[in-house]
This record gives sequence, C-alpha cells and structure tokens, in this order.
Amino acid sequence: MLVAILFYFVYQSVHSHIIFGIREDFSKAVPYDKPVPGIPGIRAEQCGSCHQAIYEEWKTSYHSKAYVDPFFQAYWRKDQHIWICLNCHTPMQPQQPWLIKGLEGGKVYKPIKADNPHYDADFQQEGITCASCHVRDGVIEGPYEDIQAPHPTRYAARFRTTDICFTCHQVPSGPFQFYNGGPCSTFPEFEAGPYYKRGMICQDCHMPSIERSLVSGGPVRQGRQHFWRGGHFPEMIKRAVTVQLTSDRKKFQPGEMANFTLKLTNSGAGHKIPTGDPDRYFTITFEVVNGAGKVLKLQEDTMRRWIVWWPVIIEVYENRLAPEARRDYHFQYRLPENTEGLKLRASVKYHIMTESQYKRLQTKFGLSVEVPHVFTITEEEFRLNEPIPITASAQESQSPHCNGPKG
Repeated sequence: MLVAILFYFVYQSVHSHIIFGIREDFSKAVPYDKPVPGIPGIRAEQCGSCHQAIYEEWKTSYHSKAYVDPFFQAYWRKDQHIWICLNCHTPMQPQQPWLIKGLEGGKVYKPIKADNPHYDADFQQEGITCASCHVRDGVIEGPYEDIQAPHPTRYAARFRTTDICFTCHQVPSGPFQFYNGGPCSTFPEFEAGPYYKRGMICQDCHMPSIERSLVSGGPVRQGRQHFWRGGHFPEMIKRAVTVQLTSDRKKFQPGEMANFTLKLTNSGAGHKIPTGDPDRYFTITFEVVNGAGKVLKLQEDTMRRWIVWWPVIIEVYENRLAPEARRDYHFQYRLPENTEGLKLRASVKYHIMTESQYKRLQTKFGLSVEVPHVFTITEEEFRLNEPIPITASAQESQSPHCNGPKG
C-alpha cells in the first residue's frame, strides 16, 4: 500500500500535459483593463487603418496564425487544451475564454478557472496580434521616443533588445525535465554564439530593418518589417546554411571507389540549426540509383536532438550545428564494371516533425488538413559515368536577411 501511495505521488509530480516549466513573466495573460484613448479599439485591422504596411506584413506572419495554425490546434488537443499555451498563442486577456485565479496545489495542470466576461472569440483568432507587444496600461509602446500620434505613446527599451522575444521563445524546463538549455533552447544558443557577441539581436534577422513611414504621410524613419520568418519558412532555412558537395576526382573509372563529401555550414543563423521545437531535424542523404530508379546504396545521417519523454524527460544527445560551425558528411561507393545510367543523388532536408508524429496528429488529434512539414533545402543529382565537377554544388549564404546590429 505504501509503495502504491509513493508511486502515485511520484507519478503526479512527473506527469503533466506540458513539456516545459512556468516562468512568472508568461504565467499570466496580458491584461487590457485600460482602453487606449484616441483609437476605436486594439484589433489588428483597427491598427492597420493607420499602419497599413505593418498590418499587411503581420497578416502573412505566423504570429497572426498562432492560434488558428493547424499544427498548434492538433498539439493543443493532444495536450488536452492546457491553459498555459494560450499565454503565448493568444496573449491578450480578452482573447482567452477564462481567467486563471490560481493553481490547485500549485500544479500547472490543475488551474482554478473563472469565466472571462470580456472574452472576444473573434479577437482570439488574431493570435499574436499588435496589442500583444504594443499595448500596456492604456498606452501604445514602441521603440521610439519622439512619436506624435492621436493616441498616447511611450518608449519601451525591450523593443531594442531580445527581451521582446524572450518571454515566449525561451521557456524553461519543468520538474523532472532534463533538457540541455530547455525545451526550446534558442536563447542560450544565441547568447553563447558569435552574433550576440557582435551586438546583434533577434530582430536583425527576423525583423529586417527598413526605412519607411510608420503611417501614410508620416516622416520616413528607420523601422523594422513585421514578418518574423523562422522555422516554418524553407527560404529562411536556406539562407541559414551553406551546402557544398565535392568529389575526390573529376572522372571515375569502373571498379574504382568514389568518394564524396557534403559540407554543411551554419553560415547564417545566430543559434544552432535546427532550433526551437525539439521535434525539428535535418536529414542528409546520399543515394546511388540505377537507370530504372532502383536505389543501390543509401546512406542517411540525421542532425537533431534525441530526447526520452517518459517517465521523465531526458535529453540524451544532440548533434546540431552551432553558429558558423561546419560538419562534413562522407559517402563512398565502389563503381561496378557497368556504370551506364548510374546516378548519385545528395540532398539536405528539413523536417518539422517525423512522419509518424505527423500521422499521429492526423489520426488521433484532428489534424484534418495537409500541412507542409518536410522541406528540401538542396538536392543535387549527377551521372557517375560522366565527368564530375570538383564542386558539384555550392549554395552560398551571406545571410542577406540579417542586416547587422541596430538599435
């Protein structure tokens, strides 16, 4: 009996629907108890009536889809609609159907809820909306000190630092969760790397600098775009890496051993690749195929985090690439006497999740639409019975989306 009781309490301590801990700065929704004078409301479309360009950019972003995103909805259903997820995916209090008054026994999965009389279901659909970052205490906050506007404004230093991103993009580990750097370890990766030491911030890559007016007819000033492109955009991943495929000679003879090297460099990301959600990973694949398309030899390497999820969370190994680091992947194949039709195919692919995870979301957790979750970053194919360039592929990246340290 004593063993059963002990097991129950250990299970209750370990078991939770969330894979991260709770930090004070995102444990509560952003309150909206003081309307902003001078504007009709804080819906994104209302902000866009003056800030048109920013509004149009926001509409294309994953911030605007943070709540309606099919992946989020499926994962949230899997996690039994745990309340804490909404504090990042719909951060404003009027976007949430309940108010959290406390936690029973201090347990995150046992919230004390009350109906929210100001809940706005349409506003919830906006996800991470303009007000999520810019509205506090009835004032519009931003990165400028000299704004003339029909509403009260206030300079907030967090817009010129990484603090504005930290709240949701660096969640801590919880009890019995032994990650290296937390479940989404982007910030410690960035702060340990060379970009941070050069004075760069997240916005330099994810909110590129632009000169324009904040409102139609207003003064032109240095601002930032509001796209926040990241791990769901293959073009962003392509900009982060340099891939070079080389062979040890230009021409192979039948019976010879052919040697190839794929050099993969994290040349454009200030954090490790992949980063963020621990389900993300890269595959580096070599295939030799014959004229009929049959695979004669296959070699696949993986770059990712390996995590044991039960009974406690333990990160056992990871081999991701740090900023400016390079890894070489080697492949050998002895050519047969007849090389007619033989091809080498080499590819780098980026995966949001495994195929089994994707199918599970479909079959068990209501993912009812097809969502892109595997992206080919580069793929090269050439014949093995023809002259081969020493460099068969070179995808150079100067990180054009990052424009250096800015205020």
